[in-house]
Amino acid sequence: MILKSYQKLPEDLQNEEVKRYYDILAKKKVNLFLKRIFDIIMSFILLVILSPIFLVLSIWIKLDSKGPVFYRQERITTYGKKFRIFKFRTMVQDADKKGSLITLGQDTRITKIGSKIRKCRLDEIPQLINILKGDMSFVGTRPEVTKYVDKYNDEMKATLLMPAGVTSRASIEYKNEDEIMDTFLNKGEKVDDIYIERVLPEKMKYNLEYIEKFSLLEDIKICIKTII
Repeated sequence: MILKSYQKLPEDLQNEEVKRYYDILAKKKVNLFLKRIFDIIMSFILLVILSPIFLVLSIWIKLDSKGPVFYRQERITTYGKKFRIFKFRTMVQDADKKGSLITLGQDTRITKIGSKIRKCRLDEIPQLINILKGDMSFVGTRPEVTKYVDKYNDEMKATLLMPAGVTSRASIEYKNEDEIMDTFLNKGEKVDDIYIERVLPEKMKYNLEYIEKFSLLEDIKICIKTII
């Protein structure tokens, strides 16, 4: 990854809060470059190794319910760029039109096979394609839909200086996010309000800390912790 000059960043990223994190990354250009090389090599190798799993899951999904094998949704990555994420479809067709953009553990839109795939996080495997294309990285802030990115405060926007990631420390710490959401849902709060006001700010603390500590070695550590 090549860091743009500060003056060429989108206007909404040119603020004092983002500048602080930009200056940190500007001193880590070698690590940013190595991060991209690591992403390309590892995503290609894993796509080859995991191709039999791709085939099996694709057949399984098609036999289980109507709809495409992959779920494609527009998300936001580096500098606010929009891209379409690849995930194995674990919900009924057109699920986005039948409920919230956030999927909860007991969501009735989740298919029978989808629940098993989600439990093992296998639905995330196709994001290797996004990594190879350069839309994502192995480690980084999870890509959000525009609706939630629009709610970022100035400091949160600093996470858009780097590619969105498949995993992160925030993902590890909030692996029980569904349970947290359910707790507040049972108190009568709305899904979007819970995510925007309670969950997102806490996850962003970890994401911003990641930028401060960023290095290729730190990325590898997070990948290992995710697998464990």
